[in-house]
Amino acid sequence: MSRSVGIWGEAQVANYLRKNRYRLVAHSYHCRFGEIDLIAMDGKTLCFVEVKTRSNLSMGLPREYVNAAKQERIRKTALFYLSEKELDCPMRFDVAEVYQSGSGALERIKYIKNAF
Repeated sequence: MSRSVGIWGEAQVANYLRKNRYRLVAHSYHCRFGEIDLIAMDGKTLCFVEVKTRSNLSMGLPREYVNAAKQERIRKTALFYLSEKELDCPMRFDVAEVYQSGSGALERIKYIKNAF
């Protein structure tokens, strides 16, 4: 998958979150521990969202690519973010699967709360 497809998928999920009354806090947050695609508030809960975009399932479900090592990097990055911003609030880790049609259009988004 190209980086442009990944950015497109993240934009689709950002729109999805806004429509579902989340407040976007950060996009492509980077630190020495890793990257978090999207950070958003769902009420008083801070959500760290990993976005996976796919046009076919020949290599498995998108969520399967958020393996234990990836989860650990996301956790460390999230803890650094909380420390850096001096936040003390409920949080969760979500995964957004973006399915792209063969023509490149959005087919659907499967949003998984508390994915890990």
